[in-house]
Amino acid sequence: MISIIFHIDLDAFYASVEQHDNPLLKGKPVIVGAIPGTRGVVSACSYEARKYGIHSAMPISQAYRQCPQGVFLPVRMSRYMRISEVIMNIAKEYSPEFQQVSIDEAYLDMTGTERLFGPPEDVALTIKKNIRNKTGLTLSIGIAPNKYLAKLASEHKKPDGLYRIMDGEEEAFLDRLSLKDLWGVGKKTLERLSELNIRTVRELRLYPLHILNSMLGQAMGEFLYNAVRGKSSGIHTMTPRSHSISNEITFETDRKDSEGLQRVIFELCNQVMHRLLQEKSRSKTACIKLRYFNFHTINAQQTVRHWISSTEELFRLTKSLFESRWDGYSPIRLIGIGLSNVVKTDYHTQAELFDDNDYKKKKVEEAVFKIKSQMGGTKITRASLMNKKDTRKETEIE
Repeated sequence: MISIIFHIDLDAFYASVEQHDNPLLKGKPVIVGAIPGTRGVVSACSYEARKYGIHSAMPISQAYRQCPQGVFLPVRMSRYMRISEVIMNIAKEYSPEFQQVSIDEAYLDMTGTERLFGPPEDVALTIKKNIRNKTGLTLSIGIAPNKYLAKLASEHKKPDGLYRIMDGEEEAFLDRLSLKDLWGVGKKTLERLSELNIRTVRELRLYPLHILNSMLGQAMGEFLYNAVRGKSSGIHTMTPRSHSISNEITFETDRKDSEGLQRVIFELCNQVMHRLLQEKSRSKTACIKLRYFNFHTINAQQTVRHWISSTEELFRLTKSLFESRWDGYSPIRLIGIGLSNVVKTDYHTQAELFDDNDYKKKKVEEAVFKIKSQMGGTKITRASLMNKKDTRKETEIE
């Protein structure tokens, strides 16, 4: 049976939420991240801002120079997480194999579901309609025989897109793309390919694996060999939800700003712990994934003797893993944070499983989660994720 994979990708998510909450911002270049005059970078931006060359991870000072008329707003992570949860809960109703890989991306394995839900394109349209009716937001969906192609397909018709790559059409689709459109091919790889006089996907496909490995290194060589043939790259493995919980982010521009990277790690930890509590589960193993500019990937984990009880504890563990694995200067293209060996437990796990300090943190974490779950209009933001006093109004999403 041929696999049918959906890649769901929310369109300019942070900026779209801001435009939804404040309709006066629609059609304007919205830039979410640091505020001009402070150190920091762009976290996300609207499609209107992208016309000025703005992109995530750009220094905010540069973004302001390129688009001084832009609307610059601080990150409201708790708001984005709450809406993401609504959207992901809608999407996961359509497949038993659901994998959320970041706050605004997820994969659905729809193989064998056609008799239940109908043709894949019809299901995708239904998902898009339900999410738009519930949240007012748009998303793009790519459909393909594997996750790598589904990712490319979701990018192909953005925003508010829907595109399917049929089995047997993989190479024909890829040949219509430029090398820079291949997900995972960054600036340095493009420069190296240009030095080798490789200009197109079709030209790259002519090179055998051992030649690519010798020219680009084994990791990148194998990745490109599979990518230009439309084969699964193995970047996202489908792990049962009961075994691990993780979120990751791929930067549009490779980053090496230590302070900014640590903030990203904290935000990812916050998302992961929120999902852990949502699933009423526990874990003792913190994990981190780093992918460098040259596609070399490092995975590391640390297991403690007690249940990990809070965002702060997960951040402390993953920050230590990060600092021990990063040399401080090599550009990073992807960071992932996760919890493995996740097990279902009684949501009101007995206090004796935790020491006093951990138990207090656990109860605070659960209280915050409970308030967010029961009172959609209540806004709770960690001090660590706030840039300044925030008085923006939130539009209710049930």
